[in-house]
Amino acid sequence: MNRAITINDTDNVAVALTDLSKGEVIRINDEDFTLTENIQAKHKIAIKDFRKGDEIYMYGVIVGMTNQAVGKGEPITTQNVEHRASSYELEQKKQVSWTPPDVSKWKDKTFNGYHRSDGQVGTANYWLVFPLVFCENRNVEVIKKTFEKALGLEKQVQYESYLNSLVDQYKSNGAQISDMGLTPMPEVPENIPDNPELFENVDGIRFLTHDGGCGGVRQDSETLCRLLAGYVNNPNVAGATVLSLGCQNAEVQIFEDALKKINPEFDKPVIILDQQNTGTEQELIAKAIKETFLGLIEANKIKREPAPLSKLTIGLECGGSDGFSGISANPAIGYTSDLLVALGGTVILSEFPELCGVEQELINRAVHKSSAEKFIKLMRAYEKAAENVGSGFDMNPSPGNIKDGLITDAMKSAGAAKKGGSSPVNDILDYTEYATNPGLNLLCTPGNDVESTTGLAGSGANIILFTTGLGTPTGNPVTSVIKVSSNSQLVQRMPDIIDVNTGPVIEGEKTIEVMGGEILDQVIRVASGETVTKAMQLRQYDFIPWKRGVSL
Repeated sequence: MNRAITINDTDNVAVALTDLSKGEVIRINDEDFTLTENIQAKHKIAIKDFRKGDEIYMYGVIVGMTNQAVGKGEPITTQNVEHRASSYELEQKKQVSWTPPDVSKWKDKTFNGYHRSDGQVGTANYWLVFPLVFCENRNVEVIKKTFEKALGLEKQVQYESYLNSLVDQYKSNGAQISDMGLTPMPEVPENIPDNPELFENVDGIRFLTHDGGCGGVRQDSETLCRLLAGYVNNPNVAGATVLSLGCQNAEVQIFEDALKKINPEFDKPVIILDQQNTGTEQELIAKAIKETFLGLIEANKIKREPAPLSKLTIGLECGGSDGFSGISANPAIGYTSDLLVALGGTVILSEFPELCGVEQELINRAVHKSSAEKFIKLMRAYEKAAENVGSGFDMNPSPGNIKDGLITDAMKSAGAAKKGGSSPVNDILDYTEYATNPGLNLLCTPGNDVESTTGLAGSGANIILFTTGLGTPTGNPVTSVIKVSSNSQLVQRMPDIIDVNTGPVIEGEKTIEVMGGEILDQVIRVASGETVTKAMQLRQYDFIPWKRGVSL
């Protein structure tokens, strides 16, 4: 195992692969370096002498600028480096060229999915229940509790007996609980499956709630309607029950128009109930329960059947990233992405604030000039909106990112972009636009984990690959989120949230290509319903629509 490496031949900093000590001599690119300070794993080391104002290169792009002299062998920190990114222009666009990877191993493979009449294939079969406005959230929750209890889907609260033991101690001994010691936590009970036994071909009923649909600006309500239409059109959804109050900004007609625009041939069952037109709450809920139950009967008639891998649409996301994400997990799913594109599938790369500094590379990879122009327009508008409220892409890295070695946004972005592999960019999607072109698509979303995964599912992703170095439980209601760890220590610390470990890449035991192929095999198993992701086991059904204010 190397102790530190450079990623690109043009890089002038190296990444520590393990904790390094002051005075230690390490070898990088056939040159010896004496370390001037202790350097933690994942952090960066200067491999040349820098003057103030010199540019820092990683992944072959500018990721920062020194604000003071930095000597060879010194650590790169927030004290001596600040954000700096490369400029980008349409006029600099180069010719697109790409050599696809060898996909002979997967060429004839299939997954077992749910075939929809419009040609899409779902990796799951859910019924959706959601409101057009927050006023209906309570009614959705009542319907949820009713169905979960009646169909045996209530999840046992594993902490109940633990709390009961604390209550008993308090009743007996007052404030002496800490002195007595805590009762050990009970073992986690086996998760109750989401699919009701009565409907073996229905993978679950998903209940969404949100705080939008009225108040605020009209554009947010319109965006919400388009997002929800995308969820209903997602191939993992069999049909939906929609609750409307009747007077909200997110009008039923806006939602129905959005559905028709996404899919003019849309024919899934959608039950729309308006409380103000229906009458009493009891009448509304009773009707919703009956119509939803009838919908489940119809949804249960469809069964999994073989489908080519070209019917997969994979969303790419990262969250809780660390200094290893860009050299293990992200390039590994980037190779998975390239494999799927070569097989005729669709890939969606999101998080525009985390493409800062690599814009020119993506412009150069755009198949169509119009796509490159749209990408530039969206990126510049987003960055300007952030600056107008006193922020900017440079403020994107979180405290956790910085602590684990991602000290500038350009550094974070250069590693995050590796999720998109090397294939040509075939289309650019604004938030809520639906992916219809195979190949690599770029989707404008924030870097915020849940806002971004919410957007990916709304744009048609039927599987999401999510890399993390620090750990995050993020999931999605209708699309399985496969959590990919950048390092082995995270898997040991948080095994309940990680599905795939790319730590062996850091440890020198596996190549990016081998790891990417293994991830594609895992995708096929999840898509076929053979494996349930950790996020789904934990019922991590996160749903946060993006209001087009500034969110990084």
